[in-house]
Amino acid sequence: MNEGYDIAIVGSGFGGSLFAMIAHQLERSVILLEKNRHPRFAIGESSTPLSNILLETLATRYDLPGIAPLSKWGSWQQTYPDVACGLKRGFTFYHHVLGEPRVSDPDRQHQLLVAASPHDRIADTHWYRAEVDYLFVKETQKLGVQYLDEVTVKSVTESENDIGLQGRRNNEDFAVRAKFIVDATGPRGLLHHALALPESPLPGFPATQALFSHFTGVWRYAQQVSDHASELPLPPYPVDDAAVHHIFDGGWIWVLQFNNGITSAGVAATDELAGRLQLSEGPAAWQRLVDLIPALKKQFANSQATRPFTYMPRVSFRSKAVAGKRWALLPSAAGFVDPLLSTGFPLTLLGVSRLAEIIERDWEKPEFAERLQSYASLTDNELVATGHLIAALYTTMHSFPAFAALSMLYFAAASFSESARRLGKAHLAPSFLLHDDPHFGPLMRRCCELAKNNSTQLEMDDLAHEISQAIEPVNIAGLANAHRRNWYPIDANDLLNSAAKLQSTKNQISELLDRSGFWK
Repeated sequence: MNEGYDIAIVGSGFGGSLFAMIAHQLERSVILLEKNRHPRFAIGESSTPLSNILLETLATRYDLPGIAPLSKWGSWQQTYPDVACGLKRGFTFYHHVLGEPRVSDPDRQHQLLVAASPHDRIADTHWYRAEVDYLFVKETQKLGVQYLDEVTVKSVTESENDIGLQGRRNNEDFAVRAKFIVDATGPRGLLHHALALPESPLPGFPATQALFSHFTGVWRYAQQVSDHASELPLPPYPVDDAAVHHIFDGGWIWVLQFNNGITSAGVAATDELAGRLQLSEGPAAWQRLVDLIPALKKQFANSQATRPFTYMPRVSFRSKAVAGKRWALLPSAAGFVDPLLSTGFPLTLLGVSRLAEIIERDWEKPEFAERLQSYASLTDNELVATGHLIAALYTTMHSFPAFAALSMLYFAAASFSESARRLGKAHLAPSFLLHDDPHFGPLMRRCCELAKNNSTQLEMDDLAHEISQAIEPVNIAGLANAHRRNWYPIDANDLLNSAAKLQSTKNQISELLDRSGFWK
């Protein structure tokens, strides 16, 4: 095979497949290549409200009706009931001291619940990637995108007019030529090796390791900590219907439950803690860790791993180059920080959206190269901004009040960005985490630096005050409100009272709430 295309996309995860569909809809000739065969395991499984509006917008703009239902739990269940996913109503955090018994927490000082939706129908989802990525690939094929799997690309060669991929498929030589290549193969992927792209450090980010798998037989966490539950107020959502984070000094555990009986769980930890836990030992290390957290020990008591554990000796990654004359890395291939806060989905979808606009508006125009470099800068800057925030969160994992306060930077930026886009005002939030906002960006960076040094109660109080001041212009969700005692429900009044921050009227906010299905 030695055919020519406008665009070759390598890697058929949801990002690569989505971009292939968009490029096809833009009347470019496209080929999508996959090293493995679907369905296959993939990590990166949790959507967010910002991710969902980005996906919904792309599906509408580029006429992809097969993808649009995936933007909400309700429409997903109605359209694709056989494609596994999990219900995600919010972000759940619990703090632990490894090896110590769970303490009663009536004042909610060791937990943080941030709702992302008012009810199930418009909730976010966890994606069981083996089935969801396969669905995306089948949608590309329905559109007529050329798709080939089990392709091993061994070399990439650039010429004046095109770029070539050479390798093997079905024990035969394989070659494809394209005017442009998009790498969607993930961190340290195809072009990183084929073009010998150098790495850059994430400034100030700690070296981390990870260990994870999928499990059956995992109970719900709420069942393990339900003592005196009938005497307590109801949380803003069922705590397990969320991205559940268990935080401890030096690391954290995630637990994501799907509706097919599978649970995704794993740990990310600094090198120092990973060494003490001996994460490289795989299942034995996992068991040692959950044994140190009594409620998790009970939750996973009858669990069985459904696949071999994956051990990652190095989690974070940043490519020094993101785009060239005839190629670009999707954000998922350009870098990765940490699974904390589910930042991978929105970063990937922002990248897909920006590359799609470049293909749509500037294909084969003189402006193409300049726009591509702008894309590369935006991608890298957002990765670095994400790294700054998550690095600061790692430094506060020993002190949950500081961790909870610092997380408000993320939730304020994310909720503001989602609402701005739903109002058709994307220009109010063009960058992830609002990192280039002239007010919020510098204050967020200052708060992250302060967080690395807090140790006394006075310093933590000062940090919380600085964060409250930083988020005020974009706080549309009643965040950092001490009266809510770390439980943040979705309250329409918060958004209505913040209309001016979104350059809108209360009537426009009411129309948005009606349009988005806020009311049951």
